[in-house]
Amino acid sequence: MSSNTVSAVVEKQVRRLCLNDFPCGHGSWRGTKKGPGGAGTEPADALLDLLNCPRSPWRNDGQSWSPQASGLRELAVREPKRHLHTDFINNYFTTLRIPGRNVSTIDEGLSKFSKLEELVLSVNLISEISAENLPKTLKARLRSNRLSSLSGLTSCPPPQLQYLGLGSNSLGSHKDISHLTGRHWPKLVCLDLSDCEFQDQRALVTALKSLPCLKTLMLNGNPFTLAPAYPGFTVDSLPQLACLDFSWLSSEERYLFGGLAGLSDLIEDVASVTVSLSRLRGIPDPLMAVDKKAPDFQVVTYRYFISYQFLSHQTSDNRGGDGEAKPDAASRAAEDDSICSDLQSNADDQGEVSVLQTGGPAVNTDENISETARLSQYRTSKLTWSDCMDLSHSLTHTVGSLGDLKRFFSQGLCLSLEEEKILSWPATSEDVPLVKPSLTTKGKKGQKDEQVKSASAKDKPKDKKTKCAPQLVQDPPIRTVLASAHIPMQSLVHGSQRVAVVCDFGPLPADSEVGAAHTQKASLMCRNLHPLQICC
Repeated sequence: MSSNTVSAVVEKQVRRLCLNDFPCGHGSWRGTKKGPGGAGTEPADALLDLLNCPRSPWRNDGQSWSPQASGLRELAVREPKRHLHTDFINNYFTTLRIPGRNVSTIDEGLSKFSKLEELVLSVNLISEISAENLPKTLKARLRSNRLSSLSGLTSCPPPQLQYLGLGSNSLGSHKDISHLTGRHWPKLVCLDLSDCEFQDQRALVTALKSLPCLKTLMLNGNPFTLAPAYPGFTVDSLPQLACLDFSWLSSEERYLFGGLAGLSDLIEDVASVTVSLSRLRGIPDPLMAVDKKAPDFQVVTYRYFISYQFLSHQTSDNRGGDGEAKPDAASRAAEDDSICSDLQSNADDQGEVSVLQTGGPAVNTDENISETARLSQYRTSKLTWSDCMDLSHSLTHTVGSLGDLKRFFSQGLCLSLEEEKILSWPATSEDVPLVKPSLTTKGKKGQKDEQVKSASAKDKPKDKKTKCAPQLVQDPPIRTVLASAHIPMQSLVHGSQRVAVVCDFGPLPADSEVGAAHTQKASLMCRNLHPLQICC
């Protein structure tokens, strides 16, 4: 549709200048050269005041799309007959800024702006750029947001282009890298590739070496920037670079990163992420609520822990409170079947982190992680209630799929505060079944009878002890998610090395007596360590 082309949007903006209407243009309101004319006419100076006066209704401040727009209106007042034709208007503009106008096509009408130097097409719907429709004098800026390929742009690139802004586009393939060479952009000084999908740092840097005039480079927001080799490898490989990611490079930084370019074969695009949780406090005491309907012999045990999801298709190191790697192979089913063994394991391995289960593919309504990436659910140790519970949780993930890690950071980390309630009952005679031996032969029957008699004789004194301390039978645990908190991690994508926050879960639900009587806030504190560690 013509309404979505660049030239159509520019023509609409030019019409809004009202170059043929009062006080611009040539009409009955203009005086003659010999005098001011009849009634209702105004001299040129008075008409210019109407354009520039702050309180004038004809003052138009919304001309951010081009700095030449206001000057064109003044020319329309001074010499309307000479400067109102279309060719002059097209040749007058040197800068066009058209962000967020739903432009989808760069049509051939843009080539009529023969003196255009700066073109800004940010936050639009452009998926492909035809270089034939770009003015040859373009040398300042070209930016779009929906580009998926550079093949159309490099077929006939503007020879004088000095600034190329391609940030926030779906670019990142090896074919796109092949179009970022000095053969296509011999005079390129500034290149913006921020927030794209480049994952191969070595291939991209090799292509950028051929740009002879490159001085400024923006790469933050790409997946490979999450690896520890960035920015050292890029800085040492591009000695002519003066500014990287909006920061001027100093001689100390070049000395610090010296020699990394020669170690390209040893560099791996792998990121390490450490999630640390330190303390949990503010949960009301569950024993303060007494259920009058519950039997007197009922024993209730409460335990609390924090659970979250992280990428599971990569290897990870489990670290307890002492920092030692402790892999946990117990599954969630086995954990639910044997509560006693789980309590014993928590007492022995205080601070150990275990994987509960592996979930399905990661799904998000805004942007999805790749189909091969899966999420696993992790939790801290289960702790009994106290006013301040020491979680001592530290888990390090080693992630090789940096693209999935970037999308995971963009979505953020969700923490859930869970409560586990276990009911215990005295064991009855029916709860302890007696297993009778099965006899196959007569000879074995006599031997079995003797063994049963001797065993029963030995067990008689133990029966008295059992009656004094009855065995407890535990019901399956009842788990409840008390509250959840979301931790934004977008800053990690843009160069930050840590996220340190205090998570406030807010008032706990008041569906129980404890929650209704106490509205204290549960707070979670986490500590983040280098590299790329998350602190909550």
